[in-house]
Amino acid sequence: MNPNFLRFASVGLVFCALVACRTTTPNLDAHFGESVSLLQAQQILDPSAGNRMAGPEGMDGKAAKAGYDQYQKSFRAPEPRPSTFVIGVGR
Repeated sequence: MNPNFLRFASVGLVFCALVACRTTTPNLDAHFGESVSLLQAQQILDPSAGNRMAGPEGMDGKAAKAGYDQYQKSFRAPEPRPSTFVIGVGR
């Protein structure tokens, strides 16, 4: 083998290895995640809602708590019903 060929081949391999380490998308990497943040911000109906201290209109706190408690109670085990087979059997 020719010594010049080995020298050029080794320089070429080192060059290829260095090129492989270079990032190929610096512009995309700099803006990674911006589209998700933009979409989340666009889904907010009223961005200034946190500046107003008034609560929602239409229902007071006691009625809302009672409705929520009934909602939570609906997921518990149902109360056993009396047997309906007994109706009309007596006489």
